[in-house]
Amino acid sequence: MQNIMQRMLGAAKLDVATYEEVEKDSDATVQALGVVVLVAVATGLGSLGYVGFSGMLLGIVAAVLGWAVWAGLIWLIGTKLLAEPSTEADWGQVARTTGFAQTPGLLRIFGFIPVIGPFIVLASGIWQIVAVVIAVRSALDYTATWRAVVVVLIGWVVSMMIYMLLGVGSTATVG
Repeated sequence: MQNIMQRMLGAAKLDVATYEEVEKDSDATVQALGVVVLVAVATGLGSLGYVGFSGMLLGIVAAVLGWAVWAGLIWLIGTKLLAEPSTEADWGQVARTTGFAQTPGLLRIFGFIPVIGPFIVLASGIWQIVAVVIAVRSALDYTATWRAVVVVLIGWVVSMMIYMLLGVGSTATVG
């Protein structure tokens, strides 16, 4: 079993074996939560000048709730609507893999840097989306990457609709 830092590095490298290991290790759920919180803190620190300390704290809570909801939607869509014959997963497997897939978001701590900060934030966001697709493909035992892409996109759209209905705003986005 790898420690959290090794797993984060593997997740950032888009290493399928890391996602498979995290998927199978139910004890890694707390580690995945830790990754989500670390990324939310990094995001908050990188945008502290814009959101302030209370905004950063709200962002951490929103990131954790957003991760849990998005993982639930991905699980539901991926196992009930778009399952392959080999698909077998529970919420925890999806939550663990997608939690570790947030690792590239640590780079958002550099969001405050003039001129290049926004590009770093954008690049980390794209990297996270790619990581989430790989995480979902692993967690749901998909053979087709396109199916994971569709599940991630549908899950994201539905979660954004829920946030808009609740009036949560953009601080609750994951990825």
